[in-house]
Formats: sequence, C-alpha cells, structure tokens
Amino acid sequence: MNSFYSNYKGIIWLLAGIIAGSIAGLLFGQRVSILKPVGEIFLNLLFTAVIPLVFFSIASAIGSLKESNKLSKMMTVMGLVFLATVIISACLTILAVRIFPIHEQMTAATLTETIDKKPFGDQVTQLFTTSEFYELLSRKSMLAMIIFSVLTGFATLRAGTAGAAFSAFLVSGNEIFKNVFVIIMKLAPVGLGAYFAYQVGIFGPQLFGTYARSLGIYYGVGAFYFVFLFSFYAFVAGGIKGIRKYWKNNIVPSATAVGTCSSIANIPANLEAAEKIGIPQYISNVTIPLGATLHKDGSSISSIIKMAVVFALFGKGFDSIETIVLALGMTVLVSIVEGGIPNGGYVGELLFISAYGFPPEALPPAMIIGTLVDPMATLLNSTGDTVAAMLVARFTEGKNWLTTKA
Repeated sequence: MNSFYSNYKGIIWLLAGIIAGSIAGLLFGQRVSILKPVGEIFLNLLFTAVIPLVFFSIASAIGSLKESNKLSKMMTVMGLVFLATVIISACLTILAVRIFPIHEQMTAATLTETIDKKPFGDQVTQLFTTSEFYELLSRKSMLAMIIFSVLTGFATLRAGTAGAAFSAFLVSGNEIFKNVFVIIMKLAPVGLGAYFAYQVGIFGPQLFGTYARSLGIYYGVGAFYFVFLFSFYAFVAGGIKGIRKYWKNNIVPSATAVGTCSSIANIPANLEAAEKIGIPQYISNVTIPLGATLHKDGSSISSIIKMAVVFALFGKGFDSIETIVLALGMTVLVSIVEGGIPNGGYVGELLFISAYGFPPEALPPAMIIGTLVDPMATLLNSTGDTVAAMLVARFTEGKNWLTTKA
C-alpha cells in the first residue's frame, strides 16, 4: 500500500485538488471566482520555468553526446521506427476523434470565441523563428526556442574540449531547472484545484461530461493500440513467433509500468524482456533507454486528445488540414521534448497551446486530462519501447534476426 501511494501520490494529490475544487465550484458557483488568482499564479510560475527548463534539457542532452560510427545505422533505423510509431498512434487518434467528435458534447462548455487568426505562412514563420533574441524567452516562441536549443547543443558538441566548460554549465543548468519544475509542481493540487473550482463555478458542471467523453476515447484508443498495434509491430518484426515472444515477455514490464507510472523506472524490466526475446544487446541497450525519453506512443495519443478538447472548449474545429498537419508536428515534438523532464507532458501542453495561439486558460483542461490518462500513457510509452527494439532489430539485422538469436 505504501509502495502504491509512493508511486501515485502525485496523481492522488492532483485528483484530490481537482475534486475539492470541483465541489467548491458546484457549491459556491460564481463566488469561487475569488480563487482564480491562485490558479493564475500557478500557471504563471509554470510558464516562467518552462523556457529555461526546455533549453537546458535539450542543449545539454545534445552537447553531451559521444560520436559513434558503429551504431550509426542502428540509430538511423531507431529514429525512423520511433517517428513512424508516434505518427501512426497520432493518426489513429485523429481518426477516433473524427468518428467520436468531442465537440458535439461541448457546445455549452465553450470558454471563449476570441482567438487570433493569422495566415498560415505567418503562423509557420512565427512558429519556427523570432526576429530578436529576447523573444526566444517568451512562451509564445517556444518552438523557436527549441530549435535554438538544438543548435546550441550541436555547437557545443562541435566545440569539443574547447566547449567543455559550457557543456558542464548546460548539464548543471538542466539539473537545477528540473528541480525548479519539481518544486513548482508541488503547488499543482492547489493551483489546479483553484482553477478548476473557477471553471466549474463559472461554466457549470457540463465540463465533467467533456472530460468523461475525452477519457473514454483515450482509454479506448489506448487499449486498441496496446493489443492490436503492438501485436502488428511484433508480427512485422518476427512473424507469429515475434508476437508470441513479445507478449510472453511483456507481462512483467506492463505490470511494472502501471505500478511505477514511470518509463524510466521500467527500463530494467524492459531490458530483461528484450534479452529473453532475443534482441541483440547493442540494440536493446541503446533503444530502450533512449526510448524511455524519446519514444512516447501513449503521449502521442493523449496529445491529440488534449488538442481536440482544447479546440472544442474554445469553439474551434479540429478538422482543417492546417490544424491536423501542425498537430502531427506538435505530437512528434511533444514526444521528444517531454522525455527526461519531470511532468514533461505539461511542457508539451505549453508547447501546443503556444503554437496554436491559445491563451493561458487553455492549459488547465489539458493538464487535467494528462493527469487522468497517465497510467495508460505510461503503459503504452514504456512497453512500446520493447516492441520498437524488435523492429529496430528486424531492419538492422535482417528478417531472420529472431531465428538466429533464439
């Protein structure tokens, strides 16, 4: 019991804050608007901390890389496998949202109708670049800041020993701002509770139907993906034998993922499963640890659901070509950015909210959904790494890899 509480205490306290805020909103109605500043303070702290956090996280990770020609082919295949599975999961979710539209249940829950609309070309330019350095420090320029972080990381890598001191600075800054984010997130039960009280008090209990429908879609898509798509990937990697080996050795990693709610904590279980399956160690020892931070099928699904919910809450359609293409791009970026960052899903939410030009009020609904889907998301994120390693082995070692390794 203590172990369960230790692993899930963050979610438990968040849910407690959300429930308490909901009850307050139902009981006191619009009088809870007095609590709105509490929620806004929490959001402002998040928006302030996320910029340096993401910069140091990305730049330090790239700047600390070591060159290795031996693994170059495997790394290329791994990157393509990660990208393909994330896009497949996102496309599946977009299809589910089209079949079971969230917005049909949300006409009464619309938060606002006023969102700036700019030409697509201007959106792309503003999304990827800024004209001044200081503008990189704004949450509205988050993607441009990420690109600058990547450039800084590669520049540090190229500098070699001459850049060693700066590389150490990036690593140290990453550790510091991860802890800043952890400290701020301790306020989440109070901050989200206050904001949720405001939303329920002002906009009414119809918001609950919104969340229930979106959660139903998420867990339905997640279960389908877990059973059928993972089986399909295992089949592509090793045929019927691949399916049998994957599921036979996926029980412990699945239980560990749900029990710990952490992809990082599940790395040992995944490595053991990979060894039993017969995945070459040079593949599993790289793919699984990197997958724990870069490969997020479950987060890809939740990212699309959260986008659809936010669009619906603001009375906008989640169906145009521009919106969907940008959503796929955001999903891939979220999958990469959130890895290795405490509560990294919240960073992803900040990213897509900024990219689409939504106001800060869009963040709490996305955060609430992210919290409620966390167990299933971790299950998909983590156990997907093992089947991804199988795919990497198939396209690196050849179609008979499983036979020769068995």
